[in-house]
Amino acid sequence: MKVAAIVPAYNEATRIEGVLRVLVECPLLHEILVVNDGSLDDTAEVALRFAHTHAAPDKPLVRVINLPVNRGKGGAMFAGATATDADVIIFFDADLIGLKPEHVARILKPVLEGEVAMSIGVFRGGRLSTDMAQILVPYISGQRALLRELFTEIPGIERTRSGVEIALTLHFKRNRYPVAMVVVEGVTHTMKEEKLGWARGVWARAKMYAEIGKAFLRYTRLSDLRHKLLLKREE
Repeated sequence: MKVAAIVPAYNEATRIEGVLRVLVECPLLHEILVVNDGSLDDTAEVALRFAHTHAAPDKPLVRVINLPVNRGKGGAMFAGATATDADVIIFFDADLIGLKPEHVARILKPVLEGEVAMSIGVFRGGRLSTDMAQILVPYISGQRALLRELFTEIPGIERTRSGVEIALTLHFKRNRYPVAMVVVEGVTHTMKEEKLGWARGVWARAKMYAEIGKAFLRYTRLSDLRHKLLLKREE
């Protein structure tokens, strides 16, 4: 099966290369797509330079997709998923710390072996703040592998912005697609408050949670509507 890694990135010029250095060493990957989501910094230039300097026959191909305006995380992920013909896609955040090639293989394994339709990587042992967040709400983790066709079939997924992970989770639950949780030891990510400063970081976090809440309400309603339609058909 062909596997593509997709890295949505917005203003991650100082962090994305660390993630790409890990992904390019993963033999299970056939290509890596960086989706520059309308960044205002040098994210695209850093990714393009990395793609040029690390091009090799025995390495996954690195491609950069530039979105002219910011579409949010869901839009960037959708752009990456529709730009590849891979059977399996695996998403990674661009600000990860501690990621290793074995983590990539561990997340991919249940999907490649046909055990599940999606596997979700959950942080443990990176640092307390991100560990606690993923213990409380593991279903918003951005590290996940799944069959590409199941991602692109989700109605409106490209408009979910930061609510993309909860939309994915609810869609898979509604359709009873099997999902596995995979622990990735020693991985964390850079907090918004560290990137933007306390005030702007808190505001960005509040906006993110609002988008997650909006997606939760929308895809819960879709689930309820589908259930009602099924009941009517059975009457």
